Amino acid sequence: MMLPSREGAHDDEGTMSPADGLAPAKQRQRWATLVDSINAARSQYYQADAPTLSDAEYDALFAELVDLELRFPELASGESPTQTVGGERSEMFEPVEHLQRMYSLDNAFDEGELRAWLDRVEKALGRVPDLLCELKIDGLAVDAVYRDGALASLATRGDGRVGEDVTYNSRFIPAVPQRLVPSAGRVVPRLLEVRGEIFFPVADFDRINGEQLDLGLPAFANPRNTAAGTLRQRVDRRELELGAVRAEGRIGERAEARVARLQAELDRALTRLRGLRLTVHGIGAVEGIAISRQSEGYDVLASLGLPVSQQAKVHADGDGALAFISYFGEHRHDVEHEIDGVVIKVDDIALQEQLGETSRAPRWAIAYKYPPEVVRTKLLDIQVNVGRTGRVTPFAVMQPVRVAGSTVSMATLHNAYEVDRKGVLIGDTVFLRKAGDVIPEVLGPVVDARDGSERAFAMPTHCPECGSELRPAKQGDKDIRCPNARSCPAQMRERLFHVASRGAFDVEGLGYKAAVALLECGLVEDEGDLFLLGADDLLQCPFFTREPGRGEVGTQLSENARVMLANLDASRGQPLWRVLVALSIRHVGPTAAQALARRFGSIDAIVAAGVGELAETDGVGGVIAEAVVEWFDEPWHRDIVDKWRRGGVRMADEAAPAGPQPLAGVTVVITGSLEGFTRDSAAAAVTDLGGKVASSVSGKTDLVVAGENAGSKYDKALALGVPVVGLPGFTALLVDGLEAALTHRVEGP
Repeated sequence: MMLPSREGAHDDEGTMSPADGLAPAKQRQRWATLVDSINAARSQYYQADAPTLSDAEYDALFAELVDLELRFPELASGESPTQTVGGERSEMFEPVEHLQRMYSLDNAFDEGELRAWLDRVEKALGRVPDLLCELKIDGLAVDAVYRDGALASLATRGDGRVGEDVTYNSRFIPAVPQRLVPSAGRVVPRLLEVRGEIFFPVADFDRINGEQLDLGLPAFANPRNTAAGTLRQRVDRRELELGAVRAEGRIGERAEARVARLQAELDRALTRLRGLRLTVHGIGAVEGIAISRQSEGYDVLASLGLPVSQQAKVHADGDGALAFISYFGEHRHDVEHEIDGVVIKVDDIALQEQLGETSRAPRWAIAYKYPPEVVRTKLLDIQVNVGRTGRVTPFAVMQPVRVAGSTVSMATLHNAYEVDRKGVLIGDTVFLRKAGDVIPEVLGPVVDARDGSERAFAMPTHCPECGSELRPAKQGDKDIRCPNARSCPAQMRERLFHVASRGAFDVEGLGYKAAVALLECGLVEDEGDLFLLGADDLLQCPFFTREPGRGEVGTQLSENARVMLANLDASRGQPLWRVLVALSIRHVGPTAAQALARRFGSIDAIVAAGVGELAETDGVGGVIAEAVVEWFDEPWHRDIVDKWRRGGVRMADEAAPAGPQPLAGVTVVITGSLEGFTRDSAAAAVTDLGGKVASSVSGKTDLVVAGENAGSKYDKALALGVPVVGLPGFTALLVDGLEAALTHRVEGP
């Protein structure tokens, strides 16, 4: 079996950094980088339906994080992705609280890891239980609740506790029963909560992608994203918009064309919803029926009219489970939907309850992930891309090939060193790996297929966009960069797009095409001009007066342009850490930005600080500190800050109120989830009162505030004799100080 690499993971620009052997400060920094990368990937995967990491890359990052926390338990906390379920609910739909929590699954990548899980289960139960094996569908997890046989709600998984209400859309999905229909004398339960996977069959996915291309729209990456995007459409809004246009009673060519367009969009949305399928694979809250085994539960669900897998099978031991895994590893394309592995569950529900769950996954189930698929294709060319920090990355242009459910024509090659290391030549037949993911990887050449026409790739010596001579940022770097950061068109495009990203100012309407248009129309010289733009400026550029899907240029701003301006205006009040992320300072992601914002409070204070003072900030360190100082030493970078300041961007967080600082000298560690507080707001509440928030527990810690899923920091606090309080104690700390908090001292979170 081929496994994802556990030796390292990508840093903020894609290079490999081994976790082993680093000093403790570097380990903390690596932990923070991993947390940021995983959380960002989760957001793209679950909320945007546009993953930026492959499953294998995500799994490698996650495995590295697990390993790091095992070796340094003080790093683990309730905020870590290892302690939480992956998704978060978007604001597009109303929230639905699941009756019982939905969990993620831990993964096994080879027989050894699976047998290790089986050994833990056998040790906990005192025997080998029956194992239910079923295919892991590559789709969107949902939760359906039936009351007295009628569908009460359909929701996405969200964060495992609260999901998005997509009940309205379920009316158009025949695969989702609106009412349970018992058979063979079955009684409809008073309450039934089931979990399942919404997906498109592979054949339907191919047909939909053909439609996309016929409409001049981009193809979808894979069936999972297509299903998620289809289910999460606001069909009700489309219907309302169409009804409103018709109610206006206008006549004429424009009105008729708009009605026709809206009707076509609605018809397409409804047709795709009707094509979605559902397979139920789990049971939550139940009233009115008794189920002792999961496999028995599937029989009950099927008798009520719910779709269940026909491939699920119970095996008596691990050997049977491995035979099931091996069979479908060879026949994974023989089923109608994409699969990325097999789920193995303890079949007996009483034993499931005995084993219990961790904070993010059940101990009674595991997902065996198949290794990435490997195909062969022709490497037509190697070209380069210039990123927002100037890094020049080669990528493979290939003869399009279908692999793991989608058609691939490009793959990253990381840097010239990787091209040489893999020994690929332009014109080679290459091995390509991709396991239902978004980002494919060229593994190496098929040497025996060479005919002598292949040629070596030469990394350009000058930027393909601006002509500047390329060079490493520092001596010994494997990556080369374009030094023309100020005016290289490629870097400017990427930086403008980054300013609007979710981790920065989060500006809806400022996408990649809009960024290109701003530059091509001469409306901005760099990202500093963004917040100086007005409606009159945008009217000078045809892109911002043309409605999507319509060719003619208008005299008024398009809806997208108005949305962009409104969101630019709203983002002027974003907190300081988002401003720091938006500046594209190397190595400064959300974690480091939040730490700097908490400690210094303003851009001016950060600029005034030296490398040493910045490096002392928890979660920052010397590398980031040097990058911050170098960035602000550049005059044109300071000009960007000045332009944003003139444009109304807030350059300082609200100062703590003047007066007594009751927590001065008090060091607090906050771990786990506290109701009513985010991680940042809880820390800010302490620092506003003069206290210090530390990232790890030590003998100098005065108090540990432990919320839900507190993790190992609680254990370390007990070992060191550090007082621990929960939410009541935290409230007392903020209101009456440390002594009052200690009266709420608890033995556990």
